[in-house]
Amino acid sequence: MLLQGENTKMIKRIINILIAGLFFPMVSLAQINTDRVMTIGRNALYFEDYVLSIQYFNQAINAKPYLAEPYFYRGLAKMNLEDFQGAEADCSEAIERNPFVPNAYQIRGISRIRQENFKGAILDYEKALTLDPENVSLWHNLSLCRMQEKDYVQAKADLDTLIRISPRYTEAYLIRIEVSLKQKDTLQAMIDADKAIEIDRYNADTWAMRGMLLMQRKKFQDSESDLTEAIRLSIRNAGLFINRALARYYQNNLRGAMADYDVALDIDRNNFIGHYNRGLLRAQVGDDNRAIEDFDFVLGIEPNNLMAVFNRGLLRDKTGDYKGAVEDYTTVLNEYPNFMVGYQYRAKARRKTGNLKGADEDELVLLKDQLGVASKQTASADKTRKKSDKNMNNYRKMVVADNEEESSKYKTDYRGRVQDKNLTILPQPMFVLSYYERVDELRRQVNFSKYIDELNNRHVLPSRILITNNEVSLSEVQIKQHFESIDKNTERIVRQPDSAFNYYARALDFYLVQDFDNALADLDSAIVKDSTFSPAYFSRAVIQYKQLEYRKRDKGLEMNVVDEKLPAVRALDYAMIRRDLDEVIRLTPDFIYAYYNRANILAVMKDYRAALVDYNKAIELDPRFADAYYNRGLTNIFLGNNQQGIHDLSKAGELGIFSAYSVIKRFTASKEDK
Repeated sequence: MLLQGENTKMIKRIINILIAGLFFPMVSLAQINTDRVMTIGRNALYFEDYVLSIQYFNQAINAKPYLAEPYFYRGLAKMNLEDFQGAEADCSEAIERNPFVPNAYQIRGISRIRQENFKGAILDYEKALTLDPENVSLWHNLSLCRMQEKDYVQAKADLDTLIRISPRYTEAYLIRIEVSLKQKDTLQAMIDADKAIEIDRYNADTWAMRGMLLMQRKKFQDSESDLTEAIRLSIRNAGLFINRALARYYQNNLRGAMADYDVALDIDRNNFIGHYNRGLLRAQVGDDNRAIEDFDFVLGIEPNNLMAVFNRGLLRDKTGDYKGAVEDYTTVLNEYPNFMVGYQYRAKARRKTGNLKGADEDELVLLKDQLGVASKQTASADKTRKKSDKNMNNYRKMVVADNEEESSKYKTDYRGRVQDKNLTILPQPMFVLSYYERVDELRRQVNFSKYIDELNNRHVLPSRILITNNEVSLSEVQIKQHFESIDKNTERIVRQPDSAFNYYARALDFYLVQDFDNALADLDSAIVKDSTFSPAYFSRAVIQYKQLEYRKRDKGLEMNVVDEKLPAVRALDYAMIRRDLDEVIRLTPDFIYAYYNRANILAVMKDYRAALVDYNKAIELDPRFADAYYNRGLTNIFLGNNQQGIHDLSKAGELGIFSAYSVIKRFTASKEDK
């Protein structure tokens, strides 16, 4: 029989061996459970912990370098970290080991696109389509690559195929509009724009695209109408206001155009075209000092923009700053010595400063020009000019984006990333207990609970616990710290095996490195040690929920392989989560985040009326709980209570969840259609 001290040492040695085998496989590759490491790595990838996921995939590659999957997933993680060269190399390794997986070509294609290797990307998409000929994302990306290569005929042929495969795929029509415009086929472009709106009236891009087409055809009133609808569906898009301002300007609605530029610059304060054109409009209505502010801003972005320099010179001249005006005129004339208007204005400004000799020199240049000695350059008849236009005689004209910039506003992103834009309206996420939180500059809030505050004040955990539903991925340094913390907490558990806090601390470490199974095991132990410790129930509920979400994960994350080791999600699984949250509420009846999380679970279980009861309770406990208002609003809408739902969403927007406004517009539009 072992003595107590020897027994303790043996237990500690066994635990340390197990941990070394799991987290430090370089010591002994034979100890790696590759399936488990891959599962944790995919977990981390799904929840956007890319640096952490790479470490797990490295372990799998070191243990079994002949497998394709770890290379593919590591490439996917690298792509999301914008290491496109590394992503391409990993996908190539995956393809070498298994050349029959379309997603590997898809991700390598995107990585090549980001390196501007469009020919290589085209080869990848063509190969992938031989394996999966009806994959919409592959046809989508292939057509965009053809456009980059200026192969418009083949791009249109690819888009025709895509539309045959998926006739209600709106993005295909939007891309084909651009191809038609490149081919000067405005009639086909207009047909596709009408079709895109017919298919999806709630997509702001469809209205915006047709609005710009109508503007090109000089149907400015119709263009304004379409752009207004686009704004209604996407109110935080500065470019839409910039474009509608132009449509209004063409109709001589200067006040309306000015208002649009004001809103656009509230949304995007660094918008070059917004400041430049607003400066011109302010100059037209005599608001000279504020016009100078706009041109100062433009020159802060582009110090060598001589159109802006000259316009600022004119405004300085009007406001009595003749010395400043002369400086600006001189800057322009040094670059454009044949710009006669510049000499005309500088001569007048020089006289006002008393520089008669300089004024005489400028007037002599003008006289020679009148005699036909100097070359002449005239302004075009259009009311606008392209941003790249360098004809100084167009200095008074409003700026529009160049064709390439204009089209890129509406061109859909390349498809295939895990974070592809999801147009589904999603509820605000669950709250968790963590050491970290992502900083949100637009929405600053502190989530407080006296229970968590008391726990923090006891200093039984390594760091202060935060309550957040805005989690952040760990850095490489933080990941290393938490692996080290797992070892330290293991030692504490050996010394104090009855401490729930030690198990809870290690559970948080496991959770943060995305090892959910070990985290749950430690939370179970913490609850056994202290059945009244409510944070353990709360964290266990959250981790169980995340495991279920991972089981239902986006299929785009997989290499076209169904993981049979992941059982289907059942109502019983959600009931287990609910029981943990019930216990949290029993132990801490005014912990609002437990009511909120339980409401989210009830909503997932489609028990919307019970969810409303919990959201109501959370709001009763904290009348400024924006997330609860947002989710209660969505729940009411699901139940058909649109008016109450929109009221709640409005309150959520007022409290800082600005995405609520776009949801309101979508449901308001739906109601109006009915």
